[in-house]
Amino acid sequence: MKLKSLAILLTLALFTVACNRETPRQQSNEPATTTSQSSPRTPGGASNFVGVGHNTEGSARIVTEGSQRYLVLDEAFKSDNGPDLYVVLHRANPPRDYNQSDYVNLGRLQNTSGTQKYSIPADVNPKDFRSVVIWCQKFNVTFGYAPL
Repeated sequence: MKLKSLAILLTLALFTVACNRETPRQQSNEPATTTSQSSPRTPGGASNFVGVGHNTEGSARIVTEGSQRYLVLDEAFKSDNGPDLYVVLHRANPPRDYNQSDYVNLGRLQNTSGTQKYSIPADVNPKDFRSVVIWCQKFNVTFGYAPL
């Protein structure tokens, strides 16, 4: 019984470390201290991530292949791990609230590092959104965002 209780406590502690239990009003959208944040844009239309609740690095860009658009995270992408992480397009820069009308969910974060590609639905116009966000839905925490 003691072992089971210890396992439960350890699991809860890991989740607490992974995602801060902040509410939207408590959450700071000030960038976390990072290196090389001098310019949010990179050559080729890519945008650098700015860490908010957790360190998030690398860049994101939108590409078109045939008639399909994709959001691509580059090989330098890196984010802290956490439960329930999603990649979303958000109408605000920086994102402040997560009302369903403010964002489009592109799916669960595939990996916490490296190149990845997410389909953008055909009925979504990327020009209607101002940022790409790594978001912990469970605890409503912005890990990081990249301006579009």
